[in-house]
This record gives sequence, C-alpha cells and structure tokens, in this order.
Amino acid sequence: MLAVPPKNPSVALLVTCLVDLLRPQVGFAAVTLLERAGCKVSVPESQTCCGQPAYNSGDRADARKIARQVIETFAGFDYVVAPSGSCAGMVRIHFAEFFADDPVWAAKAMHLADRTYELTQFLTDVMGVAEVSAAHPGTAIYHDSCSGLRELGIKDQPRALLNTVNGLKTNDYSGSEACCGFGGTFCVKYPEVSDRIVGQRVTELAATPGDLLLGGDLGCLINLAGKLARTDSKLRVFHVAEILAGDAGPAIGEKS
Repeated sequence: MLAVPPKNPSVALLVTCLVDLLRPQVGFAAVTLLERAGCKVSVPESQTCCGQPAYNSGDRADARKIARQVIETFAGFDYVVAPSGSCAGMVRIHFAEFFADDPVWAAKAMHLADRTYELTQFLTDVMGVAEVSAAHPGTAIYHDSCSGLRELGIKDQPRALLNTVNGLKTNDYSGSEACCGFGGTFCVKYPEVSDRIVGQRVTELAATPGDLLLGGDLGCLINLAGKLARTDSKLRVFHVAEILAGDAGPAIGEKS
C-alpha cells in the first residue's frame, strides 16, 4: 500500500531534455497539473540529462557521473516527477545499478528512486487525482511507451484521467503496446529498422478512428508525428499532459 503523501508535498519537476529543447509547453502543463493537485512545484535549474543516451550506448562511466549529479540535484524534495516514462524509469530502475560497488551512493540512488514517478502515475497513484478540469472535443488514441508500460506499469493511469476530460472520447489501437521505433539512440543507429517499425504503427493508426494521438513520452510522439506527417495523416499529436491541463495549442509538428 502506498504511503499517504504529505499535505502540499514539495515536488521537483524533472523536465527532460526533449521537453526542455523541443516542447517546453509540456513542462508548463505538467506544472499546472501538479499545482492543481496541491503540490508545491520547483524546477531545479541545475538539472541536466538523466543519462539515458549514455546508458543506452553502453557508456556506463558517463551515465554514472550523470546519475550522481541528478541525485544531488533532486535531494531534499518529497517527490520527483517527470512527464516521461523513460526518464522516470531511468531513475527508478537503473540508477542503483551504477553503484553496486558503492553502498553510500547506492542508498542515495534508491532513496531517489523511491520518490520518483512519471506524471500520470504520480497524479493517480500518489495524489489520488481522479478527474481533471479540462475540455477537448474529439476522439483520442493513446500510445503506451515501452519504458512507461514495461518498467513502471503505466497503462490505466493516463486513460483514467483522459476519460474525465469533457468532450473527449478515448480509443485504443492494435499497436498501442508495441514499440514506435524511436528507442532513444536506436532510431539513429538503425534508421531503416526504426522506419519499418514506425511505419507499422502508422498503418495501424490509420485503421483506427480518432482525431488525436496522445502519449506520455515526447520521443515516441515526435517519431510518430514525423511519420504521420509524411503520410499526410490528419491525426494531431499531443503529449497527454497538454490535454489533461486543458492547454493544447498547436500539435507536435504544427506551426504556431
């Protein structure tokens, strides 16, 4: 059973590199949702990458250095929340692996892991948020990111919140639990394979009724949006936080 969170908990937002550089409105939407849930939100300026690209490339030495910096940056907060299943999974699942030979840092890594959550997971499972005050017309198709689904068990949480958005219907598609082909550095190392995978997802999406494609990981969404644009699809792509916060502007890939 989850512990009861403190009243007005202090929450540090792990913004993520992609959100910071490519879609900052996702970070603003995350802050809005956390504040509405009663959290006192901070965005530490000293935060950097979580180390995932280095880790995925086999560079454990640099990934370990980055992990130390992340651990120090996010010390002292009740919780750490990321609008990304992959970044939250990196902290929760993999940081402790780097310090198997260092009991002091291993304990620090585990302490951070125990306080770190993906956004929709935190809102529903920790803060007990059962509905949001947002409206958006149309039908949304949801794509589950591999890390969020398989490492953190995120499946029902975003859908439960989306089902409370006024005017919005939700729909699943046959490829919702399959990889989109992004995989961080995978799409750079193996572009032909990545393109085949995302092409299959787009084919499945084309056979599914919907106006919006939503997800919790910006990397997956950018990859899917790019392929959709190349097939002249009318499906508009958003991070789930933007819809839940009622702050959806131009879709990913659209000009403002």
